[in-house]
Amino acid sequence: MKKILQRPFVWLLLLLGFSTGTLWAQNTVQVSGTVVEKATGEPFPGVTVLEKGTSNGTVTDIDGNFSLEVAGNESILSVSFIGFVSTEIPVLGRSSITIELEEDLSDLEEFVVIGYQTIKKKDLTGATSVVNTDKSSRVTAASLGESLQGLAPGVSIRNGGAPGQPAQVEIRGIASFINSNPLYVIDGMIADANPTINTNDIESIQILKDASAAAIYGSRAANGVIIITTKQGVEGDARVSVSAKYGVQQLPPTFDMMNSSQFAEMQRRQFTNSGMTPPPSVSSQFDPSVNTNWYDVGTQLGNAQDYNVTLSGGAKNSSYLVSGSYFKNKGVLIGNDFERMALRINTRSKKGRVTFGENLVFTNSITNAPGTGNPFYDMPQMLPVIPVRGERYISAANPEGWGKGTTDAVTYAWNPAAVNAINSYRSNFAKIVGNAYLDVDIAEGLVYRFNAGAELSFDHNKRMRRSGEWHFNQPAAPTSIIEDRSLFSSFLLEHTLNYTKTFGKHSINGVVGYSQQRTKIDILSAGRTDLQSFDGRYLNTVSSATGDPIADGFIPQNYAISGFLGRANYTYDERFLLTLTGRYDADSRFASENRARFFPSIAGAWRLSEESFFSSSLISDMKLRASYGELGIVTVGSWDYLGFLNSNPRAIFGPDQAAFVGATQARLANPNLGWERRISQNIGADIGLFDDALTISAEYYNSLSQDVLVNLPIAWYLGNLGGEPAVNAASIRNTGVELAATYRNINRAFKWDVSANMTTIRNRVEDVGNLGEGIDYIQTGITRTQIGRSLGEWFVLQTDGIFQSQEEVNVHVNSNGQLIQPFAQPGDIRFVDQNGDGEINQEDRTFVGSPWPTLQTGAQFNASYGNFTFNMQWVGVFGYTILNGVRRELDSYQNTNFRAGINPWTPENPNTSDPRIGVSVGDPALIDNARIESDRWLEDGSYLRLRNLEIGYNFNSALLQQWKVSNARVFASGQNLFTFTKYSGPDPDVTGNGILERGLDNGNWPVPRIYSLGFQFEF
Repeated sequence: MKKILQRPFVWLLLLLGFSTGTLWAQNTVQVSGTVVEKATGEPFPGVTVLEKGTSNGTVTDIDGNFSLEVAGNESILSVSFIGFVSTEIPVLGRSSITIELEEDLSDLEEFVVIGYQTIKKKDLTGATSVVNTDKSSRVTAASLGESLQGLAPGVSIRNGGAPGQPAQVEIRGIASFINSNPLYVIDGMIADANPTINTNDIESIQILKDASAAAIYGSRAANGVIIITTKQGVEGDARVSVSAKYGVQQLPPTFDMMNSSQFAEMQRRQFTNSGMTPPPSVSSQFDPSVNTNWYDVGTQLGNAQDYNVTLSGGAKNSSYLVSGSYFKNKGVLIGNDFERMALRINTRSKKGRVTFGENLVFTNSITNAPGTGNPFYDMPQMLPVIPVRGERYISAANPEGWGKGTTDAVTYAWNPAAVNAINSYRSNFAKIVGNAYLDVDIAEGLVYRFNAGAELSFDHNKRMRRSGEWHFNQPAAPTSIIEDRSLFSSFLLEHTLNYTKTFGKHSINGVVGYSQQRTKIDILSAGRTDLQSFDGRYLNTVSSATGDPIADGFIPQNYAISGFLGRANYTYDERFLLTLTGRYDADSRFASENRARFFPSIAGAWRLSEESFFSSSLISDMKLRASYGELGIVTVGSWDYLGFLNSNPRAIFGPDQAAFVGATQARLANPNLGWERRISQNIGADIGLFDDALTISAEYYNSLSQDVLVNLPIAWYLGNLGGEPAVNAASIRNTGVELAATYRNINRAFKWDVSANMTTIRNRVEDVGNLGEGIDYIQTGITRTQIGRSLGEWFVLQTDGIFQSQEEVNVHVNSNGQLIQPFAQPGDIRFVDQNGDGEINQEDRTFVGSPWPTLQTGAQFNASYGNFTFNMQWVGVFGYTILNGVRRELDSYQNTNFRAGINPWTPENPNTSDPRIGVSVGDPALIDNARIESDRWLEDGSYLRLRNLEIGYNFNSALLQQWKVSNARVFASGQNLFTFTKYSGPDPDVTGNGILERGLDNGNWPVPRIYSLGFQFEF
């Protein structure tokens, strides 16, 4: 059995062309020993002991003992454990060795990437968060953004649960009405990271939050920058790492809906209350055998699979890493899945003064989903008295007989099974992202780098509409197929010079360079109606259809950015630090006179703990920081500063003449478009206590976004028919406080650490431009963005309970005695007449709540004892309001199923928050009860969530040696296990409908619970 299990690993090594012969050379030496903690002298289990330059190694047992066969007396033992200083011990002919490991409580010597440079964490002057990838990789996530939730202060993550759906990432609030996405830099290539990057390939993540940290990326950094560095090979023999995880996904609790008997009883009551005859579907023709649970129809038990294999190694002057991964997520909704395959190749070589290498990833991702609809909106509304299919629904337009409602069972919700069977959508993105670089050591401390990056994406989308209907009174439509093909290409070229020099108490390092990037997108769409089918199967190519052709093209994106960049860091005596950064960018998306701009920043820091007057046994490190600077973002298309011509007009200038083709400029353009700018101020402090066992970081930031694009209205008589042109006229301010703390206790057999962070963000609109006299706001549906308030606050009618009697209706009057709600009856919603004009209309709307949290928190706890490990992550978001659009549909009572918990008002049941039930036809008060612009549908969205819980076990060395494995681990985890919230919807983590309707829940896909098992090993 042992030989059978070992055989795949042997073949893998042979196929890759590597030999393990060096591990079993002649004249080997057996070395035994004990690893202890230097501070306590206690035995240290779980420590990795490797023969340097090889993959030959072991792990200490529960008593700290190890035994290892090495090549000879000249071998060197490399000993390491997380949180302790790694050490190297030469064998020197000894057969028994005692090794002491010393704590490494401080991470200040850690190097971090800040854009074109790598510096020590202790020398940072800007606001930079470093995310521990051990924590981010524990979460089952299809995208980088999803894995970051709760791990860094100032970073807001809103997750969608759909397979392959990228998370919404916002850094320090919203700076624009159009775009809040940060800039991603992957191994030096500015590219998209959602969901291209396999999170298991990531070595480090740095988040640049203020102008000092991000100004090196100038014109594109106002929303923050996330720098991703992928893993590299290390010196030594070939090492193969394997990991696998399988998780079951479960839908969180949703609305509890009535079954068919309960629904029939409630609908009969509804019609009777309105003096109407109940429809046959719930009376004379009611069939209790039809009892469709539409949640059961539209949902399934999902799963997530994540497999990774990595081969790495290297010599003194070269290294390599090759990884392959496969991720698949079958969603909790039928017909929804996401699949990603990736191959990564990272190599590095050095020859004399020249170092060169590349970082490349090839990915192919496939998403399948129904082509239309939202089951989380439709499933609760669909009537339980309608079957999934039925003979009575069969017609020429609906040959499969999909249940869709009738005149006596009216609903306009969509049958999720029918949508999935009839209308399908498949997207396939084949992508290459990477860079190649060349470093030349010109002189001591002076290094030139040439960096060439590329992102290529070959995209293919296919939509098929088969024969059938999925909702009541659906317009007739032919079968059809539409295919979109697009090519996205982005090429980056950069030349930089890095210089580092230390003389006496002075230290300087800096970078200057030139960068240019060109991006192009070409899209072509083609299709045809009237699909052919044989034996019940449709042909799925455009050429096989026989009907009318469909063809379309899109305005291509084609733009270039070029700029000069520079940063200088100066340190005096490790006490005073100064950083100057600037970037001069030019962007072809603006007219020539507005195309170039300079984005500068300055930052300074003072390490008080190095001053002679500073003496504290409690504080081991203290640094104060401050920064100021300007950043930009581009929120326009390639040609927005130019006008568009409409070539459809025709004109005849005389008798017997043919029509001449003309052209008009249908939309006015603004040639003065420019960058949206963000002026950022930051004050921070980094403190280490108890010899850095406890580290604290605190920030206060104040950023003002200026020249924010807003669409200003202009008169139609000016010839503008294509939408209001954008103008750089608005302004938005974001202020807040960030705190992060970490405490490590690793002096005992039970080792643990805990970290927590919190963020406050206050968003305020300072200006919206000239929108007309007296108009200082932007109206978007049920939200209003007004000067002096946050973006997209809820602007609705206020309610004041339920009328309990006709007398209460009669006394609800304004100061002139005018009846405010003349059509109301006892049991109806009472609305507040804000302006006192005696009627309820749009003028009575007022601000009630904000979709932006006032406090966001995250916490992580890690522990280990012996071979066991434990991880727990929490996320908390507080102080924001959600509009529950699904509950609005349900509790409006019209043409929908009913929630099992509703308790409509009656004279005998006055103590309820649910108004009377009836049919709204001919009853204006019932229509008013259901108004969407009402605070009746607003709910507190605050929540506290157990984001991840994981228990792992590291196998002991004796077992590993038998399998020639250097380390192995198994684990079980639960994700999104508990959510403590008052919100009545499935999930308060709502992605919303764009920036200005961020808290709107119209069937938000909830994040699922995930129960996973996995293993990792290396040989």
